[in-house]
Amino acid sequence: MGQELSAADLIINPDGSIYHLNLLPEDIAETVITVGDPDRVGEISKHFDNIELRKGKREFITHTGYLGKRRITVLSTGIGTDNIDIVFNELDALVNVDFHTRRVKENLTSLNIIRIGTSGAIQPDVPMGTILASSFGLGLDALMNYYIHELSGDEHSLLDGIKTHLSHLKGITPYVTAANSSLLKSIANDMEQGITVTAPGFYAPQGRQVRAKNAVPNLIGLLNSFRNTDHRITNLEMETAGIYALAKVLGHKALSVNAILASRVNFEFSKEPNKVVDKAIKMVLDKL
Repeated sequence: MGQELSAADLIINPDGSIYHLNLLPEDIAETVITVGDPDRVGEISKHFDNIELRKGKREFITHTGYLGKRRITVLSTGIGTDNIDIVFNELDALVNVDFHTRRVKENLTSLNIIRIGTSGAIQPDVPMGTILASSFGLGLDALMNYYIHELSGDEHSLLDGIKTHLSHLKGITPYVTAANSSLLKSIANDMEQGITVTAPGFYAPQGRQVRAKNAVPNLIGLLNSFRNTDHRITNLEMETAGIYALAKVLGHKALSVNAILASRVNFEFSKEPNKVVDKAIKMVLDKL
């Protein structure tokens, strides 16, 4: 058992629940589906055979129940890797810290965490309506500047190529993490796959321009022109890279499944986004 965690480092509510998520250790399953939108939690749990728990605090809505004999938790994270930092550290604490002693457990639990989210494609041959699994998460945000994380050989070589490709962009320190190979094989074997970019915003950080002027011209063209052996960047969103990196740091398995709602190169957005998201939900649940 390690050092006791202080009340400031691990904040536990008076009812014994973790600070932001408002969950008790027994509230979560070892299979966790994360979504950005709180409204999407019910769109997944409606497929369960029964729901044993419903809780919510802020943007963090949680349903836990059973699909057949498999116990599953669905949890909304809200948008962005700052929220992923909260959710993943608190999920990990729920299974790997003894809340009574405030010490890390000797036997650690590895969660299976699957993101079902929305995304925009940046390759012309990835049409709207595609369900795409992220083979790697490429972060353009700053989250992993604050954590020590080790890279595999494949991650190293890919990151070196990306850094060279983006070398003229100042102030951006990219990071790369692979999807968990077992989840990629079991859940995404029949899905399109590619590198997913996680941006620290929705507008200029994803190459959109409304009124404010962009500091990075033609960001989409810059990203979709990257090649490294058979790897290419396929889509943009705001959580995947943080999910993959923190899951790896904390010893969990993670996979991101993206419902492609926009074609950024064709300047189009889906007219039936809910149908595309529902397709992604059903594809994942069928594999669990």
